[in-house]
Amino acid sequence: MNLGPFKARYIAMPFALIALSGCRLEGVLDPQGPIGSQELLLLLDATAIMLAVVIPVIVLTLICAWWFRSGNRRATYLPDWQYSGSIEMVVWSIPILIVGFLGGIAWIGAHNLDPYKKLESPQKPLEIEVVSLDWKWLFIYPEQHIAMVNRLVLPVGRPVHFRLTSQTVMNSFFIPQLGGQIYTMPRMVTQLSLIPDHPGTYEGLSSQFSGDGFSDMRFDTVVLPANGFAGWLRAAQANPMKLDAPAFAELAKPGIAKTSSTYGTVAPDLFDAVAGMRSPATALTMPRG
Repeated sequence: MNLGPFKARYIAMPFALIALSGCRLEGVLDPQGPIGSQELLLLLDATAIMLAVVIPVIVLTLICAWWFRSGNRRATYLPDWQYSGSIEMVVWSIPILIVGFLGGIAWIGAHNLDPYKKLESPQKPLEIEVVSLDWKWLFIYPEQHIAMVNRLVLPVGRPVHFRLTSQTVMNSFFIPQLGGQIYTMPRMVTQLSLIPDHPGTYEGLSSQFSGDGFSDMRFDTVVLPANGFAGWLRAAQANPMKLDAPAFAELAKPGIAKTSSTYGTVAPDLFDAVAGMRSPATALTMPRG
């Protein structure tokens, strides 16, 4: 039996919805840290408040269209009607309440999720310095004296404090599942604090257009248990690659990093030199010994 393409499409739609219902949530809808969870709650609260207006408006629009149809003789036709105080009160009071509710949760959420706010934890934060390049990410572990390109490794359950800057143009650092989005800007240092709750690999990206290689400016965020992170750290420190002035000058050239790189030794003032827009050739020196 030939149902035709139009009918077949509607018959297949329920099966497509059933198949999609088994898809795993990702990004901001699948938070893996307390910051991401609070951001998701803020998003759901704002959506619920807006749906309190959207749904009644849609329903009332359909009801009005049905009631005032040309064939309904019971509908009252008032061609000279101009004003109703009751309608005006409803029309203005509901938007005022909605704006008040949205403004209130946005105000509270903005203060609770301040990226500069220190996170409460008995553990000492892991310090990481982030430099956005064209078109790659450089992650420096200043206390461990190592660095990585397009790969960020974190210990589970430990707070992470980021200091961020840009070597060229303004960019945006974002790990959707961990939460938080912060801009990186030349000659400026911004801050962000996160805590990963579960081991896994999460996608990080640049959420602001910054040139030809913007779409490939992505990185993996690998969250490891404490013992796994310690083992990775020892292996990274044993890497013979050095991020000195010549190596950074080569890395800073515009281009896409197809693979991640690990540097076992890093110039101690690299991040400050980049943030201060000083010449790496004169500002960066490798530690002696």
